[in-house]
Amino acid sequence: MSGYNTTDFTDSTIFILQGIPGLEAVHAWISIPFCTMYATAVLGNFTILFIVKREPSLHEPMYYFLCMLAVTDLVLSTSTLPKTLSIFWFNSKEIDFSSCLTQMYFMHCFLVIESGIFVAMALDRYVAICHPLRHSTILTNPVVAKIGLAVVIRSSILVLPTPFLARWWPYCLTNIIPHTHCEYIAVVKLACGDIRISSYYGLFVAFFVTGLDVFFISVSYTQILRAIFRLPTKDAQLKTFGTCGSHLFAILAFYIPALFSFLTHRFGQNVAQHFRILIANVYLLVPPMLNPIIYGVKTRQIRDRLLQLLSHKGT
Repeated sequence: MSGYNTTDFTDSTIFILQGIPGLEAVHAWISIPFCTMYATAVLGNFTILFIVKREPSLHEPMYYFLCMLAVTDLVLSTSTLPKTLSIFWFNSKEIDFSSCLTQMYFMHCFLVIESGIFVAMALDRYVAICHPLRHSTILTNPVVAKIGLAVVIRSSILVLPTPFLARWWPYCLTNIIPHTHCEYIAVVKLACGDIRISSYYGLFVAFFVTGLDVFFISVSYTQILRAIFRLPTKDAQLKTFGTCGSHLFAILAFYIPALFSFLTHRFGQNVAQHFRILIANVYLLVPPMLNPIIYGVKTRQIRDRLLQLLSHKGT
């Protein structure tokens, strides 16, 4: 293992991911729920992709966005969890600087992509509920493709400066990262220069993306709720509200832990370090695990296709 102190970081420099400081003795136990959530996320999201690809009747905007979300969740959880498990199981804590920056970029890039997809899905629900007769003419396949491309381009551009800013600083104090993965601010805090530019840019991206996306999602669901209360029957209101309520739960399960983790890393000095790191892992694992259940199993068309597939295999 390389020394813990360095004077000049290059591409070959090794960082040491510490895991969850203070909970090293129970890393093996913590790995059990982490591994279970990851396996559930992988199985659930691959199932969504398989069913939508297999069923031509599901080739509609809502399910295209759901597939985008599934791919995003797979990349997001896979960008960090395998390395985290290698720390817990094999004490494999070393990661070279370039790999660390790559992990950092993919993790934050796909977090922003996931936020953008939630906005796109809120737009789809708004059009489907508030303008049902125009849904097929507004959200055509080319429009869906353009929305997906715009989400990816926005994320790529906004997150691209982060690894370059992280590489820019001199690292001369320590190469121990008190974390399970290369979270942006956890890495740049190790620099011995003035990191205010990095910190300000991270704050800008977080508040710009979260603020803008939450605003559009809020506007969409406010209009959706108004439309729900205008439905003629109570049953129709409850059914539509139940669907939208589960979608809102998925959105909150993504934004609340992410914002909590982001803010406590910068301002929560009184929050226990191991708790901050656990929350940082939760927002990378829980949404990818929940999304296939909330958007997939609770969606009748996908649930019916899944049951048909299972019953066919059982015969």
